[in-house]
Amino acid sequence: MTAKQYVNAIVKKIRCDGKKKKDIRQQLLADVNARVSHGETLGDVISKMGGVNEIADGFNETISEKEQKKYKRNKMLRNAGLILLLLTALSGLTYWKMPKASAIEESRYFDKAQVETVMKETVEQIDAEEFDRLKKSSISKMEQFLNQEEMAKVRSQVSEGDWGQRKNFGPAYIAELSQGNDHFAVGEITVAYENVSVTYRLTFDQDMRLAGLYVR
Repeated sequence: MTAKQYVNAIVKKIRCDGKKKKDIRQQLLADVNARVSHGETLGDVISKMGGVNEIADGFNETISEKEQKKYKRNKMLRNAGLILLLLTALSGLTYWKMPKASAIEESRYFDKAQVETVMKETVEQIDAEEFDRLKKSSISKMEQFLNQEEMAKVRSQVSEGDWGQRKNFGPAYIAELSQGNDHFAVGEITVAYENVSVTYRLTFDQDMRLAGLYVR
């Protein structure tokens, strides 16, 4: 690992805007290079400064909760927009309008509180393996994935071991995606289980039917 790779790995995990990340990157890289220039090996410097997660957590503790939430929302908006664009390209469909992401608070089609409630209900139904209920509240293309066998595959990709019982839900980050006359609510929520933390990305159409599911 080079000094640049070490610093970049830290900065990647810091939840703040691009300008602040740039300043932190420059500061950290200057500190590392200064120590190396004074005779320390890079390995010694990293050992003394700490691991990537440890340093990133230290910076995140100094960043306001409001700024971290804004960073997560903006990141989710970008990712959601890219995913929808990719799906469009793969399906070979042509729309008169490119996908557009916007804050859920500005939506005329979705209520943020309702979307969050449905997100949690969906996760609860997945955990309880209530696939018949899930299918009734999903679009037809989702039905083939809503069964015990497919969800077992998804779970194994996240963690080979037993997840354990669900403990709590984290905050939900929700955005609206529009493409042509179609509107979707896309939300991410991290769920803590006894043995693992899992992030669900759920997509709903205007009728609040489940239209997409991604787990990591």
